Amino acid sequence: MRTKAGASMAKSFDAQKYLKRVGLGKEDYHFWKQVGKALLCTYTLFGVAWVWNETSPLGWWTLKPRPKEEKELAHLYERRKFPYPGDDKAMEEFVAKGGMIGTTIGPKGIIESDKDSYNYQKALQDKKVDQEAFKLWTRMRNEVISELQEKGFDVE
Repeated sequence: MRTKAGASMAKSFDAQKYLKRVGLGKEDYHFWKQVGKALLCTYTLFGVAWVWNETSPLGWWTLKPRPKEEKELAHLYERRKFPYPGDDKAMEEFVAKGGMIGTTIGPKGIIESDKDSYNYQKALQDKKVDQEAFKLWTRMRNEVISELQEKGFDVE
């Protein structure tokens, strides 16, 4: 009995009638096709604008508004290109140029193309040695001055 009632109920349930009522009938196909095309075009334009904003070939024209301070100081900064991490040769070249040192956007002129990471490390080490030497020299100088003052010499 129940199967007959279920089958007769399924026959009486006309899907097209209800779809037509909510605006999804066969007559509305053209309308929804046009809506789909409009959405596709809109999202394509937004995608192109987003890509243009991130990778503008002009470099100076993006869609992001920039603050006044950034506009005034823009000539001092350059954008550094990072190699793809899987590319070993490009990574070695990037590190050799000192690319891993500093921030992603740094002042122009800090990283020079003829400097490699070894020279940079050597320069930092030399700077440390100079600082230690200066500290040692001032300490020795102060000791000598105090000894001379203890012996009665007038040293300034």
